[in-house]
Amino acid sequence: MVRRWMFLLLFAPALHAGEVKEATPADYRKVLPTLRAGDILRLAAGVYERGLPLTDLVGTPDAWITIEGPEQGIAEIRQTQVANAVELRHCTYLALKRLSILGDGPEGIPGLFGISAKGGETNLVHHILIEDCVISGWNTSQQAVGISTKTPTWGWTIRRNIIRDCGTGLYLGNSNGADPFIGGIIEHNLVETPIGYCMEIKFQKPRPEWEGMPDAPATTVIRHNVFFKDATPSPDGDRPNVLVGGFPDSGPGSKDRYEIHGNVFWDNPREALLQASGRVSIHDNIFIGQDKTGHAAIALRDHDLPLRSAHVYHNTIVTTGEGIRVAAKDAEHLDICANVIFAGAEAIVPHGTAGRTRENLVGRDTDAAAHLVDPAALKFHPLPGKAIGPSLDLLSFPWEDDSFHDFDGIDKGEARHRGAFASPDAAGRWQIQRAIKPMPEP
Repeated sequence: MVRRWMFLLLFAPALHAGEVKEATPADYRKVLPTLRAGDILRLAAGVYERGLPLTDLVGTPDAWITIEGPEQGIAEIRQTQVANAVELRHCTYLALKRLSILGDGPEGIPGLFGISAKGGETNLVHHILIEDCVISGWNTSQQAVGISTKTPTWGWTIRRNIIRDCGTGLYLGNSNGADPFIGGIIEHNLVETPIGYCMEIKFQKPRPEWEGMPDAPATTVIRHNVFFKDATPSPDGDRPNVLVGGFPDSGPGSKDRYEIHGNVFWDNPREALLQASGRVSIHDNIFIGQDKTGHAAIALRDHDLPLRSAHVYHNTIVTTGEGIRVAAKDAEHLDICANVIFAGAEAIVPHGTAGRTRENLVGRDTDAAAHLVDPAALKFHPLPGKAIGPSLDLLSFPWEDDSFHDFDGIDKGEARHRGAFASPDAAGRWQIQRAIKPMPEP
């Protein structure tokens, strides 16, 4: 637990030597341009109808700029003009906290987003924190987005937000492979009921050279989120709950990775729960496919760019469709081990590169109740004496984020368990629900 919290603290914005300012809906647009490194702007409860245009707000690594809502009441950011509600231009080391960023639902102004950073290489935006916000009602179409980046950026943290009823919850990167999203942390969010993706991180073409952009291998961490889709029609094409795309073949970014763990991927009647290319680690997640019609819970495949490597271990999958489908020709390394997979169709479907498949507990979806506490009630802990086997050598995955802790944050010990839980259920464990998964106790 200590190691995990130390990692989080490294990315917490430090606030040094700044001024605390206050604003209301009547005067906030005048205060925004006055913010300097280390300042905190506290917005009073109320409705801010002219959006939050943020330009040239430049903090430093030890003196972030923070814009936050009140501890009591709601600062509701609206946009009654033809502009995105929160637009980031040339902003760095900037934190947005406790804000409600609300669209007008399907009848709102078409094409508007909740939070946007756009403009490609002409717009320098990096080290942004979005925390404890509600982003909702950006669903005039499948192309409307809750949080969107279309500029090369890095060092974003998106934490403990509720993102619901959007065309796409998070769309990070550009559809043409330009404007990469690098080295981000997406954690403890509830993303639910989008039209299309809960989240997509786009594939990346070779990167531009930009001052300050990381050139060493970077990892984007996606952990402890709940990604829920319902049966809302997707008129512009069915989408997985989450899709992560591939990385450049050479140069900066070619060794980047995704670390995906501790999440709940929940329902999708028409597509995969998670689709991945590039280099990816997928461990200690829960995949629930109650209404699926044959699609895989996890689809590992060559998409815009190839799947290069995948470590898939200690996941629990209960679905009426397929468990894990592999459709990749030239993966350098593939290891699927120690998962619990109860599937209505095949548990593991290898196409192309089969890789290494070992020590998985597999069965039909109707067999799950014989091994797990109560799958129908979303209780996927193992029954006593079930879902165990020989110890798994976790040193096979030494560099992967939190590989030694299970879905509950419990130390895996000898790692004899199969699936996302290292031990049977116990009092005080978080129960799967459409809510923010809590941060671990320090």
